[in-house]
Amino acid sequence: MNTFEAESAQYQKTRVAYWDLVNSKVLQPSSGYYRKRLLTAYQQLISEGASVLELGCGRGDLLAGLKPGVGVGIDFSAPAVEAARQRHPHLEFIQADVIDLDISDRKFDYIVVSELVNDLWDVQTLLEQIPRFCLPRTRIIFNFYSHLWNLPLTVAQKFGVATPRLNQNWLAPQDMRNLLEISGFQPLRTWAEIILPVSIPVVSDFVNRYIGKLFPFRHLAMANFIVARPTPELTGKEKLSVSVIVAARNESGHIDELMERIPDMGSGTEIIFVEGNSTDDTYEAIERSIAKNPQRNSRLLKQPGKGKGDAVRAGFAAATGDILMILDADITVPPEDLPRFYQLIAEESAEFVNGVRLVYPMEGEAMRFANLVGNKFFSWAFSWLLGQPIRDTLCGTKVLRRTDYLRIAANRAYFGDFDPFGDFDLLFGAAKLNLKIQEVPVRYRARRYGETNISRWSHGWLLLKMVVFAARRIKFV
Repeated sequence: MNTFEAESAQYQKTRVAYWDLVNSKVLQPSSGYYRKRLLTAYQQLISEGASVLELGCGRGDLLAGLKPGVGVGIDFSAPAVEAARQRHPHLEFIQADVIDLDISDRKFDYIVVSELVNDLWDVQTLLEQIPRFCLPRTRIIFNFYSHLWNLPLTVAQKFGVATPRLNQNWLAPQDMRNLLEISGFQPLRTWAEIILPVSIPVVSDFVNRYIGKLFPFRHLAMANFIVARPTPELTGKEKLSVSVIVAARNESGHIDELMERIPDMGSGTEIIFVEGNSTDDTYEAIERSIAKNPQRNSRLLKQPGKGKGDAVRAGFAAATGDILMILDADITVPPEDLPRFYQLIAEESAEFVNGVRLVYPMEGEAMRFANLVGNKFFSWAFSWLLGQPIRDTLCGTKVLRRTDYLRIAANRAYFGDFDPFGDFDLLFGAAKLNLKIQEVPVRYRARRYGETNISRWSHGWLLLKMVVFAARRIKFV
């Protein structure tokens, strides 16, 4: 054993002895509120009934609080594992070193790494082990102490308020993101939680739910969070079928052009027109166009309700493609751009693709000034809410896999069902599932037929109310 290996072994031996001693004692009651807030944060990220692996699980309380369908906890401390087994007999706990873990190639929906990276000799070595336990859609969730809390925690330990700790790795979020990227992961979201880790009735919950999420107070938070996913292999060889959903209301003059310009993609493309109770002959125009183009796999549906969101959901429900695409019938976004969206989803470099109209110059009448200002505001609001950059929330071109849409639809009750456009509904749902969101710049054209179905002021007010509602369900929890 060389000097470096000896140092690593001694480091590990010291850690095991320390945590065995800590876990042989009764937990400090002062940590209860902090642990409760951590659990609340994790419950927003992990669906009940999922398969969850926790590395460094301690006594298993966090894992149990997530109510997994399959839950496995790993810890090198024998007293911790014994306590976990007694407290949560319905879950599986294994005494093992997370650096050298063998659990028969089992794979999980979520992997939780809570406050473990602070204590490791080599963080990168751990990260390089994790892909063995990952499915293609696995999410890995980390939380670790902020460096700003080094001194306060040291003082609290001296007064016996916090559990004494050995020397820690004080990783900044950027350090952790860098380690993830060089270890084969894509960081998806980074944020901070808990600026008041002790319980003061009413005050603590208010401060942590609201004040701690706002600038500049969020920089004082104790726990940094990162959600990541395994970097997919970008083969581009998989051929997927596509369903293009075209919601059409008073768009008679665009139908033939849409039929001609929508490209064939993947293993086959179906076009689903959803006609929305037009006052012109849009329905008849679609019927004529389908009859004239038997070579196209196309269908016509009558919208059951009102609003673009209702039409899109009807189209998605009827779709058979692996990939679902929304294309506005006004052709303000060129259909020829759709293969770019397809490629990102097929290669799995993205899981939700959103068009961006604000990069390339627009035609003169494409977007009125008030609409442009509104789009800028909602883009800022969404980027803050979702923790991922969203430049254009209201671009009608959105693309995702059907399997992910079904997951979003199954969780729709969490946000409510009052989005008449469907854009926010899909973005909220994608963020709640921690999907990898990517944006594609598109050239935005002026409409050449008919008038927009959007009311700037009444719909803008509705969108603002939706942002406030979503903030309560995503940010202020």
